[in-house]
Amino acid sequence: MSLPFVTDLTTADYVSGSLLLVNKPKGWTSFDVVNKIRGLIRHKYGIKKIKVGHSGTLDPMATGLLLICTGSWTKKLTALTGLDKKYIGEITLGIETDSYDAEGEVVSQREVPALTSEKMEQILDHFKGKFEQYPPVFSAIKKNGTPLYALARAGKEVKTEPRNVEVFDIGVNHFTPPILDLSIHCGSGFYVRSLAHDIGDRIGCGAYLSGLVRTHIAGYALDDAFSMEAIRETLGTEE
Repeated sequence: MSLPFVTDLTTADYVSGSLLLVNKPKGWTSFDVVNKIRGLIRHKYGIKKIKVGHSGTLDPMATGLLLICTGSWTKKLTALTGLDKKYIGEITLGIETDSYDAEGEVVSQREVPALTSEKMEQILDHFKGKFEQYPPVFSAIKKNGTPLYALARAGKEVKTEPRNVEVFDIGVNHFTPPILDLSIHCGSGFYVRSLAHDIGDRIGCGAYLSGLVRTHIAGYALDDAFSMEAIRETLGTEE
């Protein structure tokens, strides 16, 4: 059952507790959003402490739906974990990066073979259903308490363990080589970056995730989310 979410920023009870649907800006971490909203609430209501948390981390390069709980509603975050998600992703074929996305270093470049949208649909069919997926080395998954991305950036060898994931549906929105635009409906724990990498492997030319928008988390939709600009306009500034 879905939890009720804020539909009017001016009447929301942020201090007692609320669920905010936020459109995360590109370049922001999920924690950046949490930290900014926490600071705005503290300043507006003159309080020293307020709990704010998020469910469903988004990479900095990604935009789209982020679920934010404030006040006592942070206890409800467990009810918002493990939900299915929908994305619109842009994949660039022919280039592979170490992070599997646009933020990483290029590790290889290869020619993209001649492909049609129909052929791409056939390739995507291999990624439907339940299967094992290797998360990216540059991920927030922790090993002995340390995020893998921190180990990777420190130059240490990192090996990821496969995870059981599920894709309910995947399809081509538009394909103009080398750019593939697709829609994904997947279960929790799925890495679209790994999907991009694996598609490149299957084709044989390499690929990376060049853009990502999360449009849904279960019954919650990006169309109902507020921008950070709107939230700042309502709550004021921290200064």
